[in-house]
Amino acid sequence: MERVAELDAWRAVGRDLAARFAPRAAHWDRERVYCHENVAEMTEAGVMGMTLPTQYGGKGASFAAAAAVVEELGRACTLSARIAVEANMGGIAAVMAYGSEAQKRLAADLVLAGDKPAICITEPDAGSAATEMTTTARRDGGGWVLNGAKHWITGGGVSKLHLIFAKAVSETGQPLGIGGFLVVRDPDAGIEPEGFRITGRERTMGLCGMPEARLEFEDLRIPADMALEPPGGFARGFAALMSAYNFDHARDYLLTREQFGRPLAEFQGLQWMLAEMDAKLHAARLMLMDAAASRGPEGRFPDMAVAARAKLFATQAAIAVVNDALQMHGARGYGADTPLERMYRDVRMFTIGGGTAEVLRTQVAGAALGIRTPQTRDGYAPRAAE
Repeated sequence: MERVAELDAWRAVGRDLAARFAPRAAHWDRERVYCHENVAEMTEAGVMGMTLPTQYGGKGASFAAAAAVVEELGRACTLSARIAVEANMGGIAAVMAYGSEAQKRLAADLVLAGDKPAICITEPDAGSAATEMTTTARRDGGGWVLNGAKHWITGGGVSKLHLIFAKAVSETGQPLGIGGFLVVRDPDAGIEPEGFRITGRERTMGLCGMPEARLEFEDLRIPADMALEPPGGFARGFAALMSAYNFDHARDYLLTREQFGRPLAEFQGLQWMLAEMDAKLHAARLMLMDAAASRGPEGRFPDMAVAARAKLFATQAAIAVVNDALQMHGARGYGADTPLERMYRDVRMFTIGGGTAEVLRTQVAGAALGIRTPQTRDGYAPRAAE
């Protein structure tokens, strides 16, 4: 009962915010600007950092509660929903799980004030194969020196806290593994790390208000206390850090729009289509809540296989449902005057960002088979002799 009450309370918060965000959603998309106004309201409502422990200023809310808020926000403004996700899961969760006390307080203070952390993994030649990254962090006396480039960094240019993944090497060049390094950039506060440059922004199909930036690091110095190193050290740290990581319009339209002298809702073909949409959404919601609950009261992150399965299904269900909703609206759905055209572009990203559908299928298959499923050329067997 306590969990149900928590979900209901937070869902009401999300629903209230969504009602305010809905009239603005097209603006952020059309003008390609970040929704600072929405973020301020989410901050005031306690959504930003709601899952952070109370001792760090958060609400101590469950991942399931955060998922409920995100679902409500997503009905109105996908951009705001995306921000809410990254203000409670992913990078901030990694810092809270493996960071030092000082790192946790730094990250918590920024997020609770409205910051959406940026996770910097993808490189021009290293996307899904993240372990092939070339960005390096070389040990240098009392700190680290970072060199390399990242692209498709969500929030780049807006985010203050950056969790940058790089190959750590010793002062003599010996590989130490992949580690995470925290860097704060806040030009408004005069914090502009030397050697940290934003060199461009990708023009995206959807989620147009969210900057996707290209970053370059040239001899960027990072203090030793800003390295995020899990208990297993850099050698095993990457796997630990990586662990962290619309139907309503169609229904209403069918009830109000008439063709051939009767409501569209009376046509059996559309009824069946709506039933399939409803079933997909219900299944996706159950799988997402299952993944959120797999975190457990003492857990750091949700179960990886359960989360991968939920993301795989939910993202594909989102595309299918929005596609069918747009089809039901005909030319009206295809036009920019309804939110469906924007939603169609927005949801397409979710089968790519945060783990492609193909990578997720590999993870799910590995869990089902009970084996590791590396995709490297020599992952399963030694290469044949030359």
